[in-house]
Amino acid sequence: MPPTLSYILPTRDRPGELARTLEALGAMGPHDAEVIVVDNASVTRPHIAARLSSGVPVAMLGRPRNDGAAARNFGARVAAGQRLVMLDDDSAPTCDADTLLSALERQPDIVAAVMADIRLPAAGTREAGGLPEVFIGCGVAIRRDVFLALEGYDPAFNYYVEEYDLAARMLLDGLRIAFEPSFTVKHRKVTAGRDMDLILQRLVRNNSWVMQRYAPEARRREELRHIRTRYRGIARKEGAVLGYGAGLSDLRSTLASQPRREMPAPVFARFTGLTAVRQSLDLALASRPIATVSILAPGKNQHVIRQAVLERGVRILESADPDPARSDGDLTIIGTLSPGSMIDAARRHPAAFDAGRLILPWTHAARVLRPARASLSVAAA
Repeated sequence: MPPTLSYILPTRDRPGELARTLEALGAMGPHDAEVIVVDNASVTRPHIAARLSSGVPVAMLGRPRNDGAAARNFGARVAAGQRLVMLDDDSAPTCDADTLLSALERQPDIVAAVMADIRLPAAGTREAGGLPEVFIGCGVAIRRDVFLALEGYDPAFNYYVEEYDLAARMLLDGLRIAFEPSFTVKHRKVTAGRDMDLILQRLVRNNSWVMQRYAPEARRREELRHIRTRYRGIARKEGAVLGYGAGLSDLRSTLASQPRREMPAPVFARFTGLTAVRQSLDLALASRPIATVSILAPGKNQHVIRQAVLERGVRILESADPDPARSDGDLTIIGTLSPGSMIDAARRHPAAFDAGRLILPWTHAARVLRPARASLSVAAA
């Protein structure tokens, strides 16, 4: 019988981190799984045992070049599991095997990918990234049949934003992506060898590619402008202005050649998180009238949150550092759609959150904070 799960880990020149991840997978105990390590042309190919300490089998695939995130595609092709659990060589589940299997088994067939609650132990925070229906590649379980039908990650992206492109294709095929708080992953997020100029180059180029490919024509130019503005600020903060400029140069030669598959407006609203924000605001408005909103901890797709607030005729109180405990406005909403950043912001204001003065723009993620009371499911929306 084929295994239920296939863990897929790309790696390159980090044998110590890979060994730690394999040890963590072994600590999950015996379960119906296999591990496939894809070596992205390491200088010295790592030596790994044929089985984890739990007895789960391990296979190694060697690549002749660094395929980036697309190395996962080669692992997926040889995998036998019904679900592909995508990890990095420095990330591993922290939940037990039974919890993970149960979380995946209860998902309806329409859910193509289940994203994890990803923690960063070194920082004491969660991973910043992703959206209500866009997963992060170091902690997600994807149906193998869907992954293969969509031909996996586009190798042109190499690393960064490749998940957004794959998630967009899932949504366009009528599928959904769910967040599962019981599926927890620890990401050690090793920073050695990270080149911020290269990262900014890829971020501005790859994010722009995604909007060029999928944004409705009425929104495409505005979204491209927003990306340039956002990453210009990040580049200045990180001292990576040269990388930002290189990304713009890449765009000039590649943007027009991107394949267009324009999203219908309702699908694009789900993709950007606008649907999730509308649902969250409507739940808050159903309980009491709200005239003003303050925005706390602005971050990923804050412009989408602002759009949803203004659509409902609610005035935004501009404040550099709003305090939800003081109730400056009728309501405070967290200003990021990245699940990790959003949950961390709410955890810093537990009293305001419990009293309903502070709301999440993505209500489903409240299951991490109030498991028994949060009922809105992205997968069922």
